[in-house]
Amino acid sequence: MDNNNACVVVGGHSAELKLRSSTIGPSVLDIGSLYEQTKMFTYDPGFTSTASCESSITFIDGDEGVLLHRGYPIEQLAEHGDFLEVCYLLLYGELPTAAQKKDFDYRVVHHTMVHEQMSRFFTGFRRDAHPMAVMCGCVGALSAFYHDSTDITDPHQRMVASLRMIAKMPTLAAMAYKYHIGQPFVYPKNDLDYASNFLRMCFAVPCEEYVVNPVLARAMDRIFILHADHEQNASTSTVRLAGSSGANPFACVAAGIACLWGPAHGGANEAALNMLTEIGTVDRIPEYIARAKDKNDPFRLMGFGHRVYKNYDPRAKIMQKTAHEVLGELGIKDDPLLDIAIELERIALTDDYFIEKKLYPNVDFYSGITLKALGFPTTMFTVLFALARTVGWIAQWNEMIEDPEQRIGRPRQLYTGEPQREYVPVSKR
Repeated sequence: MDNNNACVVVGGHSAELKLRSSTIGPSVLDIGSLYEQTKMFTYDPGFTSTASCESSITFIDGDEGVLLHRGYPIEQLAEHGDFLEVCYLLLYGELPTAAQKKDFDYRVVHHTMVHEQMSRFFTGFRRDAHPMAVMCGCVGALSAFYHDSTDITDPHQRMVASLRMIAKMPTLAAMAYKYHIGQPFVYPKNDLDYASNFLRMCFAVPCEEYVVNPVLARAMDRIFILHADHEQNASTSTVRLAGSSGANPFACVAAGIACLWGPAHGGANEAALNMLTEIGTVDRIPEYIARAKDKNDPFRLMGFGHRVYKNYDPRAKIMQKTAHEVLGELGIKDDPLLDIAIELERIALTDDYFIEKKLYPNVDFYSGITLKALGFPTTMFTVLFALARTVGWIAQWNEMIEDPEQRIGRPRQLYTGEPQREYVPVSKR
């Protein structure tokens, strides 16, 4: 047998399966021909042991706490780069030269306005509509406005659609926020950077001038970087699955937003902040720690542990620093939620229970505090996540479209229902 193959014997049937190597991380066993050779499928709920695609965009080593975008550590990108530079990297595979970055920034900035008729969509939503519900509808509706960038077989149209979504997502997110709080929409300004422009669209009002605080803008930009892509998570897999049918990119991203809305995914930072609020004061932490350890108590500590990371989430370290910078800039010296967060973090990193179960603080643990300090209500947290993750979704979608092995997603199942039965007329039942 070839050294690049593996032999699997099932019920007297043997199958020779190909081994496929990665540049870093575990190799995979290609089971594409398993059914043909053995008449059996594999069973893997949640696809925790299954590689659904080949990708060169993002690598995660959960055991070591490593996150790389195109080979670059997230810590270096967050410390030295800006969000649009990371967008370019995710889309094109390399960091841009000065000239490439200037051109890319210009193209994004000059696509930030949305069609004026889009504003009519917002008046169709209830005043108290959740901003994520608004985002699902409005992003999906983009395909009704931009017909010239929905042909997925045209590389130019795919590029235009990619830039449009990266550029317009902050505008739609800000519009969703303004509609939610009953304030007029604020148009984007082309002389501002990506994060500053977004903060202005969210917090400026027509009756007075708004000056963007550079410290807060840098924090917002860093939050976008930390959420830009995270390999084959639930929402990214949703975008790829929707895209595998040939759906247009706007519809695919709308599907990703819908998936992200789930509390186990994008809503985790809101849940973490709500948990800190419930705890209330540092002296009540032991009570909640005891509850978290009690198997019979439904209470769970939010913002700890991760589906992939079995070590300290590298994004959490950056987010902790960012939280302190924002609170310091705003003069918030004694934030009770931050005090609770720091004490919980200390316990999680020293308590045997947390260490044994590898329940380390994740990025959601600190991002909720930071976003609250910036002035966003909890209902906007997942919207900001969607804004940042759009570039990751688009990069993954583009990669999938260009993959010669790409096929329409069609998972199999382990059927446990009734065997074949004969229909009985209603009069005889």
